[in-house]
Amino acid sequence: MLVAIVILALVVASLVFHFASPWWFTPLASNWSSIDDTINITFWVTGIVFVLVNCFLAYAVFRYRFNKNKRADYEPENKKLETWLTLITTAGVAAMLAPGLFVWGQFVNVPEDADVFEAVGQQWHWSYRLPGADGKLGQTAVELISEKNPFGINPEDANALDDILIFSNEMHVPLDQPVKVLMRSKDVLHNFAVPQFRVKMDLVPGLVSYLWFTPTKLGRYELLCEELCGMAHYTMRGHIVVDSRENYELWLAKQTTFAQTLKPPEYDLVKGKALFAGCTACHGSQGQGNEAMNAPQLASQSSWYMKRQLKYYQQGIRGSHQNDQYGQQMAAMAATLSDDKAIDNVLAYIATLPGQAEKAAAGPADLVKGKFLYANCSYCHGDNGEGKFALNAPKLTALQPWYLKRQLTNYQQSIRGAHPQDMYGNQMILMSRLLQNEQAVDDVVAYIRSLVPGSGVLTSKLSLPGKAFKSGKALVPEKVSEGE
Repeated sequence: MLVAIVILALVVASLVFHFASPWWFTPLASNWSSIDDTINITFWVTGIVFVLVNCFLAYAVFRYRFNKNKRADYEPENKKLETWLTLITTAGVAAMLAPGLFVWGQFVNVPEDADVFEAVGQQWHWSYRLPGADGKLGQTAVELISEKNPFGINPEDANALDDILIFSNEMHVPLDQPVKVLMRSKDVLHNFAVPQFRVKMDLVPGLVSYLWFTPTKLGRYELLCEELCGMAHYTMRGHIVVDSRENYELWLAKQTTFAQTLKPPEYDLVKGKALFAGCTACHGSQGQGNEAMNAPQLASQSSWYMKRQLKYYQQGIRGSHQNDQYGQQMAAMAATLSDDKAIDNVLAYIATLPGQAEKAAAGPADLVKGKFLYANCSYCHGDNGEGKFALNAPKLTALQPWYLKRQLTNYQQSIRGAHPQDMYGNQMILMSRLLQNEQAVDDVVAYIRSLVPGSGVLTSKLSLPGKAFKSGKALVPEKVSEGE
């Protein structure tokens, strides 16, 4: 009797939990309500079977409980029972599979009027590409991927020159317009999933997969990689913003084409030097940094990284937290750079400076433990702290230990990186919290300072913003993948 009561209690508790649970579907924001319907049908079919089977189990436990005066009757076959079980099971399986097959038929047939964009996955970042005025995406090839051509686009393809490139993790789409998403991976298996859109598809290296949806609600929705794509894969996140058609066109007009990225801008080192004069009071005349002024070394740091940080300061993405007093100071200084041209000029000048980072470690530390902890950091920042442009990770050996420690602490306390548009900062918040105390921070910082600066493959000379893409001889592979 007790076992039967426990079984019935578990059935009731499961039903109450299911219907009263706060963990349910995210609000639907696309045309795929039919996917919700198929899931609900599966819940009802399996739920009814769950209740019936367990109620029968409870009945059987009670009805056929031990009685020394009764003997078991062995019946090896019951054709009537087997027939009914086969028919009922077949009906239940068909009820679950048929709606899914119907929806899948819709899912793989894209509307002819659908817009197209490409989502490119890499550890641990999303980027996007749209066709230009010609409506065609250019050809791509893995052999062509480089720092100046991160999408691997064939520069000799006429259809590629007007392709619109989105280097951010954030992509915009117009409201109530079908959208086809072409997906490819640069490195390992990834997954494109937006819960509110009810879409999910793997990105397989060497293949181009796709999905489609029609966004039905304005908003900003999180894009997740729901595939184990490597260390800290949970930090690979992005956003899909659903705009009105008017706002979408305004956003689109501000983006960069592939042809524009091939044109090296002209730097004015004289103007860059003049602009840098305002930085020298804190960062030093040689960009060497100054601990007394809480200013890090700038010389030998990757220019693409410094440009992103300056833009973040200007846009309030960094330096807006009330406890980030040094960031607030930098936000005011960054505002003196009037445009991207000014930023490029001052960064080009900084790239000519030698700098000289101090080698002192940040307090008592254990280098063995520091090396062990740094293994998590090396995936992005390199074994020698050289930084990796492909992973949007800056050079660490160019930074002083006191500055590294302060930034790690700021990440841990969400003083830095918490802004919703700071995708890389959000990743660093998650990663920095793997260092569970101050001693762990000191250990990993000390190990980073023991690394040889410049031992990596990326240097400031290779990272000048807008440096012309040089292929030497033509890098046109025998086979390139079509964008669509």
